[in-house]
Parts: sequence; structure tokens; C-alpha cells
Amino acid sequence: MAQSTTSAPAAGGIDLNIGKILLEGRAFFALVAIVITFSFLSPVYFSISNFLTMSSHVAIFGLLAIGMLLVILNGGIDLSVGSTLGLSGVVAGYLMQGVEIPSAGIIMYPPVWAVVILTVALGAFVGAVNGVLIAFFKVPAFVATLGMLYVARGVALLMTNGLTYNNLGGVEVLGNTGFDWLGFNRIAGVPIGVIVLAIVALVIGLVLVRTAFGRWLYASGGNERAAELSGVPTRGVKISVYVLSGVCAAIAGLVLSSQLTSAGPTAGTTYELTAIAAVVIGGAALTGGRGNVRGTMLGAFVIGFLSDGLVIIGVSAYWQTVFTGAVIVLAVLLNSLQYGRSGR
Repeated sequence: MAQSTTSAPAAGGIDLNIGKILLEGRAFFALVAIVITFSFLSPVYFSISNFLTMSSHVAIFGLLAIGMLLVILNGGIDLSVGSTLGLSGVVAGYLMQGVEIPSAGIIMYPPVWAVVILTVALGAFVGAVNGVLIAFFKVPAFVATLGMLYVARGVALLMTNGLTYNNLGGVEVLGNTGFDWLGFNRIAGVPIGVIVLAIVALVIGLVLVRTAFGRWLYASGGNERAAELSGVPTRGVKISVYVLSGVCAAIAGLVLSSQLTSAGPTAGTTYELTAIAAVVIGGAALTGGRGNVRGTMLGAFVIGFLSDGLVIIGVSAYWQTVFTGAVIVLAVLLNSLQYGRSGR
């Protein structure tokens, strides 16, 4: 009798553990299911070359999602990342086309490394403006970043007059070649964009788990008032995450413009929603304080591999939107189940 009494709870515990594993690892299992499903539906899906091509597409959303993760961990939101991506690409294209100085009668062609630095600095500036508005002027994150979304997009349209900068490969005589290196070159067969994503993900992941800033970020996202009373510089943390989000958006803009060898003012439209979706699918809580880089990367690959798989098998673009939206709703529902259960 004693033996049968103890075995029943053990079996229940095993069932509970399996359910917990499936719930917490849902992004990974979803990615595996997507790969298996589309491999059966298309003979060209399951190949190294296709995976690398899809990964280069994921790099754009992944970079945006990493920045978005930092903001969401802080309990905020950044709706301006798509427009920051577009503005960064336009500024890079403008610099690659040459900067005319009428008073001196010359046209300056900055080298690619200078273009990269200036573009990343622009992204940091946009993020800093967001952070200051939210941290010091108490503007709600939704309102502040929504306003910056329109400002950044409007500046990009004004700079280009609605047109696109083409042929950004540069001219060897002018010393500004190499911009397409990010988009087309590979190291050991891996696209540079994917390598950039991996480096950024690794650095941010280490920052979150190994540094005081990471602990401050989780603390301020979980309970900002308690963190502030504990000595956490909550304002500095808030500004920093928006700056880092802007930097990630600028890097994504550089990678996308390099892949296309062109920069248009409408690039990145609605990309902020995809970035938020990747973070949510990866298991982060929109209320802040919960989430990690690993889950966000899995979420980005789920969206990217799902979208590219639907394209490969010829599904209408309208249905792609429906499927993506359904995945997001399901992810939010599972997040509610997970964190609601842990809260109880």
C-alpha cells in the first residue's frame, strides 16, 4: 500500500515536468516543427544553402529583436526601431553618394568605416532622445516612441524626396568601396549579416547575465520602484536600453542596405511589430523583468523560417500575415499561462 501511494505523485510530477518543459521550450519546439513540416512540403527547404539564406533574412529581424528585448525587459516598448532602421539606411546611402559642400565647391566621399560609425551614432542619438523623454520627462514609452517613429520616417522621406539611393557599392577611385561587404560576403560560408547577429547576441547575452547592468535591468523591469530604493540607477538603465535599441536598429539598417545595395525611406516599415513578436514568441514578458537573448533569437528564427517557408511553398502573402498573427496570439496566450502559473 505504501508503495502504490508514493508512485502516483511521482507519475504526476513527471507529467508536470514534461508540460513545463514543453511550455518553457515552446519556441525551440516550434522551430523544429516548422523545419520538419516545410521539409516535407518542399524538397528545397531542407538544405544548408537555404538555411543560410533564410538566416541572412532573420539577421535583420534578430538585430531589431535584441534591442527590443532590452527595452521590454525594462518594462517599456520601442515602436521607432523600424523607422530608425530606415533612417539609418538613408543616412548611410546619403553619405555613400557623397556629401557636397557648396561653399568649398567639393564633394566629400567618406570611407565605409566612417559611414558605419556615423550611422550607428545616429541610431544611438535617436534612442537617447527616446530614453530622455521617457526617463526624465515621464512621457509614456508608447507615445514617445510612436512620435519618434513618425519623426524618423519623415526625416528619411525629406532627405530622399521619397526616392531611393541606388548603387551603394562605391567607386574604388574615391576610396569608398566595401559597403556591400556586409550584405554579400561570407566567412567560412556563413553570411556576414548572420555573423554580426551572432556577435551582437553573444555580447548582449553576456551583458545580461554577467554584469551589474544586466542585474539592474532585470530588477528595474520587475519592480522599478523597489529597484530604485535599492540603489539601482533606474533612469540611467532606462536611457541605456533605448540607446542600445537604437544602435541595434542602425546596425540592422546597415546590413539591410548592404544586402540590397540601396537605401529607401520606407525600409523597415512595420518591422517593429515583427521585433516585438520575436521577443514575445521567445518567452519574454511584456510587463518586464523576464526574458533572455536565447529565447528572442529562437523567436526571430521561428518568424523568419515560417515566413520564408510559406514563400517557398507558394502561399499567398495575405495568408502569411494571417499565420504570423496567429503565431503571435498563441505566443502571448502561452506566456500568460506560463507566468500566470509561476505567479500562483
